[in-house]
Amino acid sequence: MTRTGLVIANLFHRKGRTWLTLLSVVAAFTLFGLLQAVIVVFSSGADFVGTTRLVTQSRVSFTNSLPMRMVPEIDSIPGVQRAMYQQWFGGVNKADNTEIFTFAVDPERLHEVYPEWVMPEEHWQAFARTRTGIIIGRQVADRTGWKVGDRIPLASNIFPEKNGSKDWEFDVVGIYDGVDEQWQGQTGGMYINHAYFAEASLFGGGLAGMFSIKIEDPGMAEAIARTIDQRFENTADETRTMSEKDFNVNFLKQLGDIGLMLRWILFAVFFTLLLVVGNTMAQSVRERVPQFAVLKTLGFTDDAVLGFVLAETLALCAIGGVLGLVIAWVLSQGITQAAGGFLPPIILTAQVWLAGIAAIVVLSLAVGLMPALRARRLRIVDALAGR
Repeated sequence: MTRTGLVIANLFHRKGRTWLTLLSVVAAFTLFGLLQAVIVVFSSGADFVGTTRLVTQSRVSFTNSLPMRMVPEIDSIPGVQRAMYQQWFGGVNKADNTEIFTFAVDPERLHEVYPEWVMPEEHWQAFARTRTGIIIGRQVADRTGWKVGDRIPLASNIFPEKNGSKDWEFDVVGIYDGVDEQWQGQTGGMYINHAYFAEASLFGGGLAGMFSIKIEDPGMAEAIARTIDQRFENTADETRTMSEKDFNVNFLKQLGDIGLMLRWILFAVFFTLLLVVGNTMAQSVRERVPQFAVLKTLGFTDDAVLGFVLAETLALCAIGGVLGLVIAWVLSQGITQAAGGFLPPIILTAQVWLAGIAAIVVLSLAVGLMPALRARRLRIVDALAGR
């Protein structure tokens, strides 16, 4: 039997325990690969590659609104096709008190800037001419049962009407869907007419939370973003312009330090894995003390025995780790497709693979070194005598 064959045979001398441990390693490295890929997304810089839309928000925070007078200035910038203003409304379904993403927009600008939203042309026209009109996403319609022609009550968690009440009513004039499967998965929001919002709201009528900007050439995205920010530099309304995907990432960052939270999760996972694999290797060495004594009797050196144990540990961690990273890569492709462009691609970059390989090596040494040293120090007489 070759040395490699001996390592594999010893690794699986307790098949049930080895397979369960291997599954633990696979699960841990699958989670490692996915979370590391997400951490890369949240820690990466601005990405304008292939973007067709930009988002302009206040330089301070997206919660700070910007004046509507900025819209014509943005429209006039070379390379800008159309700027759409939108204000977060904070809609709440009064029937079940659930919040629904609701924005106040200009219907014509929404139609032009977001061609991915599709519905009959007569519904777009009705939205434009009905001041109390609202269009709802297909997912919202399926969940609530609302249909065109309904008058629905909504509460706003931010904006009251001029009479001080936060209870609003809108007429459903359309149900929009996504142009493809990816966009269909994002139809969980609603849009109201900004003209009516500005007229009826107690405050905030002349403001917009952000501007979504459709550009003519994706290759000019970074230059256009820089031009917009320079246009309003050193004013009371300084801006920060980024790609739509970067804006979505920054929006999620408002929940907290996502990267730090994910790193703590990884720490907990690998600490648990360290205990599981370490216990497996320690038990394996204890059970095979007489075998190691026989190997030394046959002429294998202490260092050779140490190498056998470390090789077993490395084989266990490497098989499970690489398989887990491959599974993570497959899952990341599905997650990226399901996100439908809402976030930058969540992929296992070379950086993630290198981190995974480093984790395999470190884990192997951490759990295998102590049992290996114990096997190396064994005296033949004591081992055969069971001492």
